[in-house]
Amino acid sequence: MYEVIEKYFPGLTSDQKEKFKALKPLYEEWNSKINVISRKDIDNFYVHHVLHSLSIAKTLIFKPKTTVLDVGTGGGFPGIPLAIHFPESEFVLLDSIQKKIRVVEEVAETLGLKNVKPFRSRIEEHKKKYDFVVSRAVTSFPEFVKMSSGTIERGGFNSLRNGIIYLKGGDISAEIREFGSRARVYDIKDFFSEEFFETKRIIYLEI
Repeated sequence: MYEVIEKYFPGLTSDQKEKFKALKPLYEEWNSKINVISRKDIDNFYVHHVLHSLSIAKTLIFKPKTTVLDVGTGGGFPGIPLAIHFPESEFVLLDSIQKKIRVVEEVAETLGLKNVKPFRSRIEEHKKKYDFVVSRAVTSFPEFVKMSSGTIERGGFNSLRNGIIYLKGGDISAEIREFGSRARVYDIKDFFSEEFFETKRIIYLEI
């Protein structure tokens, strides 16, 4: 239920709370027309999608004017929850499937998220540069680095240097081996106690 969000993020404004509360009914409505989230995940919507997306906010507080590209956003994760949480940062949500981008457009418009810009495009065709690229396990990590590192502006003004923030489950040791100490791994179970996060991780790589 929605309360799990306030449990881990007690400092939300009333506007943020209203937006987070509105998410599940919105996605239930859209899911009945366009299947973007599995039935099991809709039942666990706030943990599996919203809280999972917000785990990124436990590793980095995006400063105002930070630009973030969400690659393979699907129905808008992690981009939409992060955009609610960081209203002064800019989020571009990218997916190659038009019907998914349509859901993102409608959700962002209904919630009045002025800091969300959805695009139907493949990452390889996207030429703009951003401070951070985020994603939820669209491919293997080395492959994702190859695909997306060209869209990241070097340097940065946040507590972490500009780079990739990747949500991934299971054993990731082989996937990050080639990056050595450059890849920083956070266990999401250190932030959230729900069983779902037991094997979920965040990989951060400075570019």
